[in-house]
Amino acid sequence: MERSATFASLRVHNYRLYAAGGLISNSGTWMGRVAQDWLVLTELTDHSASALGIATGLQFAPFLLLAPWSGMIADRFPKRRILLTTQSTLLATALLLGALTVTGAVQLWHVYALALVQGLAQAVDNPARQTFVSEMVGPGLLANAVALNSASFHAGRMIGPGVAGLLIAAYGTGVAMLANAASFPLLIVALLVMRARELQPAPLARGRGQIREGLAYVRGRPDLQVVMVLVFVLGTFGLNFQITTALMATRAFGKGPTEFGLLGSVMAIGSLSAALLSARRARPRLRVLLLALAGFTVASGLAALAPTYEWFAVALVPCGLAALTAMTTANALVQLSVDPSVRGRVMALYMAIFMGGTPIGAPLIGRLGDWAGPRWTIGVGTIAVGLSVLVVGGWLVRRENGRVGTSTQPHQVAQEPR
Repeated sequence: MERSATFASLRVHNYRLYAAGGLISNSGTWMGRVAQDWLVLTELTDHSASALGIATGLQFAPFLLLAPWSGMIADRFPKRRILLTTQSTLLATALLLGALTVTGAVQLWHVYALALVQGLAQAVDNPARQTFVSEMVGPGLLANAVALNSASFHAGRMIGPGVAGLLIAAYGTGVAMLANAASFPLLIVALLVMRARELQPAPLARGRGQIREGLAYVRGRPDLQVVMVLVFVLGTFGLNFQITTALMATRAFGKGPTEFGLLGSVMAIGSLSAALLSARRARPRLRVLLLALAGFTVASGLAALAPTYEWFAVALVPCGLAALTAMTTANALVQLSVDPSVRGRVMALYMAIFMGGTPIGAPLIGRLGDWAGPRWTIGVGTIAVGLSVLVVGGWLVRRENGRVGTSTQPHQVAQEPR
């Protein structure tokens, strides 16, 4: 029975196709990220944390800049059509970067430019992808499907980095990038062969003032604002492991690409475990989010202080467990409590706040790594997330007279006079 509850969404034909394609695509995405980081850090620069931070920042800046428009696109156009367009764009950029690297023509500005293009595509892709889940499974299975999406993402994270490290060591960085490009067609095919009649599309938004309506909805929801504050701090200062594991592996412990790739896979063990546990949880709760962030504070502090590569790898498991629990809980809290007619715009704003903090945090953390050493790139996240939990937790307890909770019932959109 527990197994059935954990994987309940896989009984839905369209979601089953989507999850299968997504697992392969996610594995390729993580291979591409590891390969890009290794390329910037060891082949195009002399271990420049600042250059790595800039590349990461460019990839995530569009989440922040395009949030109002990408959310409007997700609410206004069929989501499957949006995903076909964005996934095709990501395939093209991955293929181009791989070809440039294999031929030896790649330069740092190529990485920067393609990271920005990928960021633009992902900024449009993400709110459509997040809200498309509800159209495949309906509200009754939404929390389960969100958790299984995270499980797929982090299963890919467990597989991809390790395979990328092996490919880089054996054949070079370009081959790992081309393997990423080869993973996109499977998800594209899955989208094409879905049974359209079984989808449950939300009403498409029409008329003027859609962006303003979405922002006004969030302004009237202090419970959503609290969740967004917490994920902003986590995403900006705590989840820069794309940078921190590279710096710790190369500069703190003197390891090569295989050991670097293995760290991503090790961290994903905790992340995948958390996703499967979240899939069994019937209702997301704000209390779980706060406890997960407190756990992340402790685990990341241990990682920053780890004396050896082996102890650092061990500390990454609870880091992944706590971080993924926080992310899936926050995502489900937001999706389940918003009106379907504005879900795309709210999720775009949520993702902009969560992932859009990376363009701020990544370059700063990269410079911090150059100045104070790689351990502080993790330590700053430990301090920031810990303080946010104390501040928000104390405020909520006072505001709710000791009760920490939030509603998962959709709040309707207030209709303005026309």
